[in-house]
Amino acid sequence: QVQLVESGGGLVQAGGSLRLSCAVSGRTFSSYTMGWFRQAPGKEREFVAGIRWNGGSTHYGDSVKGRFTISRDNAKNMVYLQMNSLKPEDTAVYYCVGDRLLGVTFYARLPDYWGQGTQVTVSS
Repeated sequence: QVQLVESGGGLVQAGGSLRLSCAVSGRTFSSYTMGWFRQAPGKEREFVAGIRWNGGSTHYGDSVKGRFTISRDNAKNMVYLQMNSLKPEDTAVYYCVGDRLLGVTFYARLPDYWGQGTQVTVSS
């Protein structure tokens, strides 16, 4: 069983930065593809970023490319999302996700494991 706990959300002005963290419990974390999704009020869930088990491959949603960076530290069981040049449209609940089988695009299906989410609000 894998448990995910996000932190680092908050309120920031447009153009600012935030760093989200995800603490992962579970012995097999280092073999999992990890990522981030987000969901804004009234909108569908959206893929944000994914990272391969060894950090060797990453993938980003078009709306965040060039502004967000995903990383992981397998020794600490942590996943991070560095968010720069934030825009009001980035406002959403951000979820840390993990899956043993999916690739970094998380395209085939929704991942098996989800955190409880952390709110990010970007003011204009």
